[in-house]
Amino acid sequence: MTGVVHIPWYATVMRGDLFADAVAELSPLALRYGATKYAVHRSRDDMYKIDQMLWFESKTDWYRFWESPELIEFRARHMGKYQVPVIYVWYEEITTGELGPQVGAHEDHPSGEPDLPFGPDGEQPPESPNGGQPTAPAPQAA
Repeated sequence: MTGVVHIPWYATVMRGDLFADAVAELSPLALRYGATKYAVHRSRDDMYKIDQMLWFESKTDWYRFWESPELIEFRARHMGKYQVPVIYVWYEEITTGELGPQVGAHEDHPSGEPDLPFGPDGEQPPESPNGGQPTAPAPQAA
């Protein structure tokens, strides 16, 4: 089952830049252990908060990465640069999306007419009698 692991690292005082760079440098290694994607975010409000996200097809691949010699060495080498404990969380990915070249920001009708929120001459649609509020269906006679 596809999932994304969130690792909420928290750097120690005066180590934010150094540790954020180390996590960013480490993240591509996850691809060798079966990750399909990675991301590292750093809070602008709290410069010591670094969130690492790693997408895996299985928890087994995640555990192979987390317990790999490289990660054990990373945690040992950077001990004192981040707060412990590090409590990661596995999330099941329900849906995702992004805007890219295959998804246009503006679609045209097959007729060649642009998909506009107003009529073809630029006029606005008439105001609905109830001010745009949904109406309940009329009761049916029995």
